[in-house]
Amino acid sequence: MKRIWGDHSFLRRLRHDARGNTIALVAAALIPLAGMIGGAVDMSRLYLTKTRLQQACDAGVLAGRKVMATDAWTSGTDNGSAEAKATEMFNANFAEGAYGTGAMLRTFNENEGTVTGTASVAVPMTLMRIFGISERNLDVNCTARMEIPNTDVMFVLDVTGSMQGDRIRGLKSAVKCFYEALIKVATPEKCDGGNGSTDPQGTSYTGTAQIRLGFVPYAVNVNVGKLLPNEYLADSWDYQSREANVASVQAWTLGTESAISGWGNWSNAPTNLDNQSSYSRWSDISTSGSANSSINGKSYVKRPSGLNSTTCQALNIIGTGSNRMLDYADSASLKNPSVQSTTNNPPVHPASQQTLSYTQAEDHTVTGYKYVWTSGSCRLQQSADRTYSLNRSGGRATRPIIWTQYDDVIQNWTYKKVSLPVAALKAGGSSWNGSVSLPIGQARGDTVKLSGSNADTTLYIRAMVNVAWDGCLEEQATFQTNNADPINDWDPVPADALDMDVNLIPSTAKPGSFWGPMLKGAVWGRHTISGRNATRVYNPLTTPDDLSQSQFVTYSCPTPARKLAEYKTVGDLVGYIDSLTPGGNTYHDSGMIWGARLLSPTGIFANENKETPKGGAIQRHLIFMTDGNAETAHDYYTGFGLSYWDRRQTSYDPSVTVTNSLVKARLSALCTKVKNMNITLWVISYGGGVDQGNEDRLRACATSGHYYSASNSEALMARFKQIAAEIAELRLIN
Repeated sequence: MKRIWGDHSFLRRLRHDARGNTIALVAAALIPLAGMIGGAVDMSRLYLTKTRLQQACDAGVLAGRKVMATDAWTSGTDNGSAEAKATEMFNANFAEGAYGTGAMLRTFNENEGTVTGTASVAVPMTLMRIFGISERNLDVNCTARMEIPNTDVMFVLDVTGSMQGDRIRGLKSAVKCFYEALIKVATPEKCDGGNGSTDPQGTSYTGTAQIRLGFVPYAVNVNVGKLLPNEYLADSWDYQSREANVASVQAWTLGTESAISGWGNWSNAPTNLDNQSSYSRWSDISTSGSANSSINGKSYVKRPSGLNSTTCQALNIIGTGSNRMLDYADSASLKNPSVQSTTNNPPVHPASQQTLSYTQAEDHTVTGYKYVWTSGSCRLQQSADRTYSLNRSGGRATRPIIWTQYDDVIQNWTYKKVSLPVAALKAGGSSWNGSVSLPIGQARGDTVKLSGSNADTTLYIRAMVNVAWDGCLEEQATFQTNNADPINDWDPVPADALDMDVNLIPSTAKPGSFWGPMLKGAVWGRHTISGRNATRVYNPLTTPDDLSQSQFVTYSCPTPARKLAEYKTVGDLVGYIDSLTPGGNTYHDSGMIWGARLLSPTGIFANENKETPKGGAIQRHLIFMTDGNAETAHDYYTGFGLSYWDRRQTSYDPSVTVTNSLVKARLSALCTKVKNMNITLWVISYGGGVDQGNEDRLRACATSGHYYSASNSEALMARFKQIAAEIAELRLIN
């Protein structure tokens, strides 16, 4: 009984004693506390692992897309394949077993230029195992594609004469392949080497960014004029042209002549017409036919009978002695009066009439007749014809002189610098006429007799000539050097070289800031010609000759440039590229300066170039491609006129060496300007035609790391595709 009470006493004490309850409570709480702490630890590991796994996946697709560039996706474990590069980059960011992970799977694939990746890994649990969770699987997806920001690309392309043949064909192919690589729209070109398997299949641009392309083909000049608004060109321009020296001349014709009056007496007839000795070659008159002959209206028997010598001779009744004759017949013909002397012949202005003095002649034919006793009979004979003339003079007549005045008759030409009006080319806004009428021609006029001359003279009248304009321009005012070696005159650019300010807007407030149209048909190089040799003449030259067929000027104007524009479909892009035609010498500065002007966001096309229509920012690239060194010439009509006569860039007659140096120095200065405009400048030397010094200059021209050389068409195509890939940006989609 006592022990039972004792037991009850213990239990009672225990129930009433709270000192040991904490241990029980702690023990009871350990299980949920372990779950909370283990869950937090394992969740942190899961989060870290998934973040690193996603980063590795992203790095993998970016690496694979980058090594793929514009070419096809390549698979396999070869280190050079796109898939291998993607895997390698993944492994560099997430190694096998990292963070205690288990089995891992990763795959990379490509479809139409988009690289996708998937990765999964098992993550073993730690404390969560006590709840029966041994591991968790993590899965991530990643995608990368080349996606272009709003982009403007200006091509400045050498289309000089050295680009003929394979080179120009290679350039055309390379530009089309650049378009394919950047826009992802198919052209007729086989840009993958010929099989077409990796060429884009799209027929239109599907991206959201604004992508514009512009083109500046250049040689001696650049054809950009008709892209500009009318107000950017001057209304008149100075040309090495010609000016007609004209005069008003008087030409004469004669009116109707008055009747001739005031004749003097005729001269006397010969006195021996009745003397048979003054006649010759007497002969019998034939008795055939009639027996009689009619002489001066009288009938005479040809053979009178019953006569003797004496009675026969007695029939001769005129004259005296033995020279008596029967008769003579005298027929006369009056000749037209002839002018013997003339006043005002040739007429000299302003004489009003011409006075003429006339002489008239009357020609006579005389035949003598006589009877002769011969061979026992009396016979009628006649002589051979005898002639004489009678004359009279003193006749007078007048005729009026009619004068016609011809104005603007060309006397000769003076070849010199002439200011010519060119505003008629402007058709309003940015529309242009294709020609302008200028007073530099001549037209064949009438053939006349001029005052003081009886000779026929063909007149030539000053005439307006329609001179064609194809779009090439003469430049704004520039710096004129007096330095025999101007290579260093352009660093820094002289302040008065307005043409080098690529953002300058033409304004009347800035004299020299306008452009002028290049007019080949209005320009002459002055020469004197001796035999087959032509010698240049700097001073004005006056000559009676029309030199229009030998203007001594070489001119070329390339395919018109194009402003920046979107080509969402191939449209006329291929046709334009195929129209590029090589010709002319190499003036690199003409191409670079207009490429910069057409691309600049703050220049003459700022309204179009500053930003997208929605206000988006634009990345800008200028691709400058040439196949040779600067190559100038004396006789070329350039953007600065004719170097020998205009001398806008030098104060002296520049040699070809000097003009080459000017092109090189100006190109270097322009390259610096372009790069300072936040424009990426790509430079490509094509065909191996650039010497070492010029190659160094071209390399310095390019944005750092953006100079390339291409020895042939295949290399050029690869370079253009590479540039397209580098212009595009790698973007993660998800």
